[in-house]
Amino acid sequence: MAGFSESFGYGQRSDQKDEPVRSTERQGLLIAACGFSTFSFGDAVIKTMSGQWSALAAGSLRFAIATAVLGVLLVMKEGAGALRMPRPGVQLLRGSGIALGTGAFFSALFLLPMAEATAILFASPMLTSLLAAVVLREPVRKATWIAICIAFCGVLLVVRPNFALYGWAIVLPLLAAMGVSMLIIGNRIGANLASGLAMQFYSSAVGASLLILATMVCASLGVGGVELSWPPVSVVIRCAIVAFTATTGHWLVYTATTRAGAALIAPMTYIQFLISLMLGLILFGDWPDALSLVGAALIVSAGLILWREGRATDLAQTDAA
Repeated sequence: MAGFSESFGYGQRSDQKDEPVRSTERQGLLIAACGFSTFSFGDAVIKTMSGQWSALAAGSLRFAIATAVLGVLLVMKEGAGALRMPRPGVQLLRGSGIALGTGAFFSALFLLPMAEATAILFASPMLTSLLAAVVLREPVRKATWIAICIAFCGVLLVVRPNFALYGWAIVLPLLAAMGVSMLIIGNRIGANLASGLAMQFYSSAVGASLLILATMVCASLGVGGVELSWPPVSVVIRCAIVAFTATTGHWLVYTATTRAGAALIAPMTYIQFLISLMLGLILFGDWPDALSLVGAALIVSAGLILWREGRATDLAQTDAA
């Protein structure tokens, strides 16, 4: 699944920073660009598996590998007691988001051009704002509603010209975006329950379990062409590569936030779309039509509106304090 920073804070005014701080921030921005680009390369690897194994099975294997590695690291660092999950209901919400997002986005990458799938996935921040209003009772500001409307128009523009070509498969990235939003809401509810490594292990373990269960159910019902079979060695290797690139990408983004601050690097996430566009063209010969590009631009603009609004609000609160 494409990688988003799960939450962004906001930093200081740029005119209050000296040159050493600016240098550190430039390093952070470069690291963030590398991190978000890494997610796109992982997506390209996923797309190469199309037709060789089912998307659900590939997602299951990807997270099973990640869970095993994270579990070993967690025990080594915090002891076996850290494997015990606090607030299982919250972890189920987070893991369900991962399972839905991964299953839907892997399927989307198998069936759709990378750029279109990634563009629709970027509607997630707007869905998160709506879920936060409903679940967490967070107020929705006027700028947020404007961004949501712009993003909705952008999604319609991406979906409309492609529906005739791909049918209902074009909706899969929207389901993936909903999964990302569920994960983010779960992260907010479960903030400070455990260390970052532990929380990543919990969501990965629950997500892997749900994906394996979904794969078995779909295979038994004959749904979606899912079959229980051993994957080719090349598929196993590629799933391991995706697990590695995703973990590396998250680590790079985390490192970037410690250098530049989450608010500053937030817009860098849209580099992922540009890299996906380039890789889709070079590796798979996919080039979005004009309407899809306009729609993608609207979705990106909506995300930037949310970022600016959140940054302005935080600066106002800082000044008031």
